[in-house]
Amino acid sequence: LYFSAQEGILFFYHIKDLQYEMKICADILQPISSLMFSPDYTVLLLVTDQGTVYTYKPAHSGEAVKLLDACSSCFLAADFLTPGDKYCVSVTISGEVQVWFLDDGTCLSKLNLDIEVHVT
Repeated sequence: LYFSAQEGILFFYHIKDLQYEMKICADILQPISSLMFSPDYTVLLLVTDQGTVYTYKPAHSGEAVKLLDACSSCFLAADFLTPGDKYCVSVTISGEVQVWFLDDGTCLSKLNLDIEVHVT
């Protein structure tokens, strides 16, 4: 079970029978607004309240890596494009939808919806 705390810490709970173990996986120093696993569960996307997107690879137990940084408009949400875990799509508050290459954060495509986007 992965979850985040208000302080921007990513936790992992390993639960087996009536026993559990808690581990701190990453501390990104920004409140995390959403977590999304890739379809094959090898990569976890972390989106912060400030609009920054990080990747975390549980099998490598490393630090979270900043993939996308909020520029003129904060990223509101991000998700993987399936099949696979090589690309993600994001949307900003200003309505810009972008497709990203996860290996290096290259923006491959963008579309402006010309509307402000809200989460409900």
